[in-house]
Amino acid sequence: MLPIKIPETEYFDEEKNEFVTVKEQELHLEHSLLSISKWEAHYCRPFISDQKMTAEETLFYIRCMTINRNVDPAVYYCLTNEHIEKIIEYIEAPMTATTITDNTPGVKRNKEQLTSELIYYYMVEAGVPESFEKWHLNRLIMLLRIIGIKRDPHAKKMSKNAIMKQNKSLNAARRKARHSRG
Repeated sequence: MLPIKIPETEYFDEEKNEFVTVKEQELHLEHSLLSISKWEAHYCRPFISDQKMTAEETLFYIRCMTINRNVDPAVYYCLTNEHIEKIIEYIEAPMTATTITDNTPGVKRNKEQLTSELIYYYMVEAGVPESFEKWHLNRLIMLLRIIGIKRDPHAKKMSKNAIMKQNKSLNAARRKARHSRG
């Protein structure tokens, strides 16, 4: 969860043609499957995509991420660029110590468009409890990837020769990048 403190702020409401004072408030944000499913239900397009979000879509997603109740809707207009940067940093954080390196040659990558329903399907298929929909999204996706890898009966371990060949090429690339001989 990411807490964002919004100080008391005054802004001009162009529709009403008046100044509005918004009381200090703390938002509690959660980047989760539940949040993206709300966003996708509103915009009817995948949240996870190469398409850049508009400012309006980003603001709506922050509303979807908000887990505390009775939030003054005007508080979202008081978010600064610093707040937005902090939120984006939180969204992009891996939230796990696990890393998966999959550079096996000849393995096809799944190019399926990832939507909230597809992630829910993977959860059901893997037997992951629905309560995990509130986990940080990146952590949940990592869990689903690990389950897929561990359950794959065709998963091949690299041979010692393949590991040595891979390490040799990695070391050569590092030596070249650092202009080193060893």
